[in-house]
Amino acid sequence: MRKIGVNGLPAILTAVFFIASAHAQEWEMPRTEFGDPDLQGVWSNATQTKLERDSQLGERKAFTEEEALARESRSRDRQIESDRASDPNRAPPTDGNTAAGYNSFWLDRGNGIVQINGEYRTSMIIDPPNGQIPFLPAAIGRPTQLQQWVAQPGVDAFDGPELQTIGERCLLFWDFRTSNSSAGPPMMPVIYNNNYQIIQTQDYVVIMAEMIHDARIIRLQDKHHSTVMNQWMGDSVGHWENDTLVVETRNLHPQQNHYGSSPDLVVIERFTRSSEEQIDYQFTMIDPAVYSQPWTAELAFRQRSEVEVLYEFACHEGNYALGGILAGARRKEHDERSKTGASFETSEL
Repeated sequence: MRKIGVNGLPAILTAVFFIASAHAQEWEMPRTEFGDPDLQGVWSNATQTKLERDSQLGERKAFTEEEALARESRSRDRQIESDRASDPNRAPPTDGNTAAGYNSFWLDRGNGIVQINGEYRTSMIIDPPNGQIPFLPAAIGRPTQLQQWVAQPGVDAFDGPELQTIGERCLLFWDFRTSNSSAGPPMMPVIYNNNYQIIQTQDYVVIMAEMIHDARIIRLQDKHHSTVMNQWMGDSVGHWENDTLVVETRNLHPQQNHYGSSPDLVVIERFTRSSEEQIDYQFTMIDPAVYSQPWTAELAFRQRSEVEVLYEFACHEGNYALGGILAGARRKEHDERSKTGASFETSEL
């Protein structure tokens, strides 16, 4: 094999640089037939990057490439390990957790670290600089709309389907542990099904979330509707600022609680296609009743070129859980009345 001397390295590195630069310059923003940047396709926002930054990182915005690649490697190793076949002779779990219904086969959190503008981000939140949600002290732990309803005198959590979470009712996917919403806004990665399909016309942009099969219709160059009826994903109106799609959403449904937000929440989203494979997604949360200042986060939507269409997500089709829960509550009420001799109607069972 021919050896390359030290003196030849600068020329080789220069050639590589020019080849990479030429390749980068070759890419042009794809556009629709009506001239807008083309965001269409199937994308995924799965990532290992957290919304809030680990406190020990302080105001450090980015990892080094070495640190990021090491984290991604560890994530892949954990995935390989968790995908191994279970030992049929293992002892049963002792932590009492019977809710862990999914094994790793179903999960798709992603292994990558968010990379925007050449930076491997330590958190999605970029403002405030500490990478934390700037909650007002009075807003911390404030009950959600659903919790307020259940807390009313005479109301039981199993009185009807309306008192179950919107995720349990398959209206939208909302992770009560993290306040993440797949359909949004803002559109956040969840435990699986982190795919989205974007479709554009001259007057509308439609974003189809794989989870629960939610479709958000964004009207372009329009005004917000009146609040006669609050839509689950709010009222979204967009416009183009140069090559960035800017979307403002107001009037979200009161049960759409995003990180403690109030019904007055306003979400500003920005979609910028930064390469053939990526859309840079930025959102700003504005809610003076909950946050001491607006806060902004960024993440990446990566192209799924091998996926041509999202198939319909079936949530409760064939699932008898919610009906069974409510039927069990009615049975319990019947039994308690029978013990006390209280009368009841057959229709109540």
